[in-house]
Amino acid sequence: MKINAFWIFIFFGFNMSLLAQKGLPIQVSDSKIKPLTTFKNQTLQKSLEKELKSNASWKKLIANKKMAVGIVDLSNPNNIRFASVNGNNMMYAASLPKIAILLASMDALEKGEIKETDDVKKDMKIMISKSSNTAATRMIDRLGYEKIETVMTDPKYMFYDENKGGGLWVGKRYGGGGGTNREPIKNLSHAASANQVCRYYYLLAHGKLVNEKRSKQMLDIMGNPDLHHKFVSTLDKIAPSAQLFRKSGSWQTYHSDSILVWGNDPSRRYILVALIDDSNGEQIIRNLVKPIEKALKSKAQTNSVVMN
Repeated sequence: MKINAFWIFIFFGFNMSLLAQKGLPIQVSDSKIKPLTTFKNQTLQKSLEKELKSNASWKKLIANKKMAVGIVDLSNPNNIRFASVNGNNMMYAASLPKIAILLASMDALEKGEIKETDDVKKDMKIMISKSSNTAATRMIDRLGYEKIETVMTDPKYMFYDENKGGGLWVGKRYGGGGGTNREPIKNLSHAASANQVCRYYYLLAHGKLVNEKRSKQMLDIMGNPDLHHKFVSTLDKIAPSAQLFRKSGSWQTYHSDSILVWGNDPSRRYILVALIDDSNGEQIIRNLVKPIEKALKSKAQTNSVVMN
């Protein structure tokens, strides 16, 4: 009886801690916020690879490095889990790297390098929610390429790291004219890697991009997306009440999406990133959500507490 009582205490204590964490940013001690790679989980990794490679087309794209996927399980704030396939493979990502412009903008606002006018706030919002190219270009022009690069390579973040395959980069306006500042590894103008984008959302979810105030502002901007395609199209059907924070991109055969899903049920709280180089990429991204959630559930069952 003593043993059963002990496990009952642990079980309910664990579930109460999950219920206490309702909104974002996630509230944990700074000591628990570690490099995302330290949360690499072999059970989740195997489940992810099994789900992805069970599809012959996806398996081929992965082998040819034309498909990259990253997931972060946030269901237990005290036990984050991370897995990815081709995670350090940087690819052209179209509009997804506008999240780099958003972070650089927040950093500049916090430091007083640009003014937080109504026009600036509007441009940041529609650059993300509507993926406005003209708004993104105005923000690039306000900041300059050097500022964006400085923030992406800041030791505080290292969202672009040449030693880890690159990452997030914006070196061209989303429109005609102007100079360029392409990244040095693959000469890409708008780049991302699954691992670095997962890191971005992980730090954002914990209120660690610039500071908690600016992170909340970024979450507000990225929440309630106006474009309901790719990941959002599927999540609208299977999790209509979940909060979604996202940014996607498409150009020619390049399709990408990134999302932070925050469901009322703690078991549906995760980060998902996909980068695809395929003409059917948009549909592939739609079809990814259910297998990813299956992989997450498989992991959860494997690591659940067994009570007698």
